[in-house]
Amino acid sequence: MNLLLCQVTLFAGLVGLPTSADAQTSRSPANPDALTTTKMRPLEHQSAAVRRDLAEQLGIEHSVARMWSELLLDSIRRDFARPTIHSRNLYHTSAAMWDAWAAFEPGTDQVFHNETMIADDVQLAREEAISYAMYRILRHRFALSPAAIEMYPEYDMLMGELGYDISITDTAGDTPAALGNRIAESVIQFGLTDGSNEQLDYANLYYEPINPPLLPDFPGNPDMLDPNRWQPLALEFFVDQSGNPIPTGYPDFLSPEWGEVTPFAMDQDDVQIKQRDGFTWQIWHDPGDPPYINGEPAEDLRYKWGYEVVVTWSSHLDPATGTMIDISPATFGNAPLPLIAEETDFYDKLNGGDWGEGYDVNPSTGLPYEPQMVPLGDYARVLAEFWADGPDSETPPGHWFSVLHYVTDHPEHNGQFMGQGPVLDPLEYDVKSYLALGGGMHDSAISAWSVKGYYDYPRPVSSIRYMCDRGQCSDPNMPSFHPEGINLIPDYIEVVTTETTAPGERHAHLAGSEGKIAVKAWKGPDFINDPDTDVAGVGWILADNWWPYQRPSFVSPPFAGYVSGHSVFSRAAAEIMSMLTGSEYFPGGMGEFEAPMNEFLVFEDGPSMDITLQWAKYADASDQTSLSRIWGGIHPPADDLPGRYMGLDIGPEAFTEARRYYNGLKSCPADFMPDSTLNFYDVSGFIVRYLAGDLLADMNGDLHLDAMDVMDFLNSYSDGCP
Repeated sequence: MNLLLCQVTLFAGLVGLPTSADAQTSRSPANPDALTTTKMRPLEHQSAAVRRDLAEQLGIEHSVARMWSELLLDSIRRDFARPTIHSRNLYHTSAAMWDAWAAFEPGTDQVFHNETMIADDVQLAREEAISYAMYRILRHRFALSPAAIEMYPEYDMLMGELGYDISITDTAGDTPAALGNRIAESVIQFGLTDGSNEQLDYANLYYEPINPPLLPDFPGNPDMLDPNRWQPLALEFFVDQSGNPIPTGYPDFLSPEWGEVTPFAMDQDDVQIKQRDGFTWQIWHDPGDPPYINGEPAEDLRYKWGYEVVVTWSSHLDPATGTMIDISPATFGNAPLPLIAEETDFYDKLNGGDWGEGYDVNPSTGLPYEPQMVPLGDYARVLAEFWADGPDSETPPGHWFSVLHYVTDHPEHNGQFMGQGPVLDPLEYDVKSYLALGGGMHDSAISAWSVKGYYDYPRPVSSIRYMCDRGQCSDPNMPSFHPEGINLIPDYIEVVTTETTAPGERHAHLAGSEGKIAVKAWKGPDFINDPDTDVAGVGWILADNWWPYQRPSFVSPPFAGYVSGHSVFSRAAAEIMSMLTGSEYFPGGMGEFEAPMNEFLVFEDGPSMDITLQWAKYADASDQTSLSRIWGGIHPPADDLPGRYMGLDIGPEAFTEARRYYNGLKSCPADFMPDSTLNFYDVSGFIVRYLAGDLLADMNGDLHLDAMDVMDFLNSYSDGCP
């Protein structure tokens, strides 16, 4: 197996990212109650043990922390699709592994369990403590999960492979096993008091939707009371992003009160307290109001513009249109973030994508990136499914752990922390990177869902159908005018008329629907009988039947749109990856993922040719994630950019906080040596970092270095070490 194929195999299978279409169920339009089994991702469905064997065959050394991380990701893939809860699981397990490692490292701080130990063989002691901690936490967190029946034997198997006795449950004593059990108990007890309501399976305490549910199987959206608020979806049956059926027909809003959960790095300077519906809401990194439809012309225009972008991009979801684009870093990526006021220039409303112009050369090779011309319809569909993180996925935060694993397995990754200094052994690199990334994903979930819960903003399927039910707002002299209608765009959004339904005209098949709004868009699941062979394609449909690019048993995630969790998670992760590796670029100047012809897509057949997603920088992968949610019909642009800006702050905050634990600065903020004593060398160390622009000198956590940080350092120096 050549090196490139090895890397593709690792990224696409070993760490669990999509390789071909998922195993899932879909509803046959001819028989709505029937379930049809479709495609399978063979590598992804191999056990973690099989993937460990693959890594060994490829000569890749994985630490014990990596082995347990793989099992956690497998557990997430088999659990209910709950990004908030799994962000918390990723953080708590990452902190547990760090605490076990740091127990044997003087000069560090721990997160949940503060205890130091000594051992004759520190490496073996760390591996044992990490394993017992992870074993106990995973069994606790996934006890009631559909993953338990498959994953419990996997946990036992790994413990057996490592030579550990699973019957050792004692927390007393000075053995590494007892330490691991104590760490697990500390994490479990903390989780029962962190505001997540784990005791009641994370149930909502006070949130209630104000809109009655939308029945997407029926035309239009006649019952929506407030087009500015979220609307549940009632389906004949609902299957979440992990492929689990929800028997109630539709699930509750996931985690609208997640702003109450204890964060990793965020502090009171990051939170605002607001009132709504008689309750108090904590909003972290509050981006402010989204656009509303409320009779104010500028607001109405922005609200409608965003959903019109979703409609026009839906017209791209067909490779048969013949539009070819270059998706290589020669053309894609390198898109500076715009101001919110520049969003209409940033997104290409009709052609798709953003204002990124790509890169002249690969900085690693010094050569130009090779163009890759593919159908726009294939590219948009692959993006929508690859970054959707479901079904059978590790959810968006876990997806970025898989990206981290891809990077650490890359032959050009050298294991230097922040790209400097000595090469760390794999275990140290993993536990440090997991704490930073896990903490960042946890804070991203708290921030994004605090915003989702408070602003309670609708999804495109609700808003597009609501506006189109009312008609068009472009011309009061035309048929079907309504101020809350949608803007007409020739060849994309039109009124059905007797002229357009005449034989041979573009709306002829819509005869009898004169006066309604038609859109040129993905035709939806009713045009797919067999996902293995059928492609719905794009055509003129009635807007009251518009469907996002999703399977009929899912439609949209069961929580509000604003802000995009994908945008928050991905931009925060991209920032952390750049800081962790010391480079904005993927190793070798390019990350890749292959989507094989007619094997990758789940909702329908495709892509029509082999496609390789490519990213020069971590930020490019993040940007692509955000764009994919518009092509997928899940978010308008208004949900996207504010989320990216939130992640832009959350990532550096989390990475810097993790470094404080690495360096012992959490317990003694002025100890820059660190040696638990304060003297001239600590002053010198602070000055060096301050002058270098190192955020470790950001004493007040505002991501800026100024005189206030100097004052805070002097105050901490005066306070001394505990």
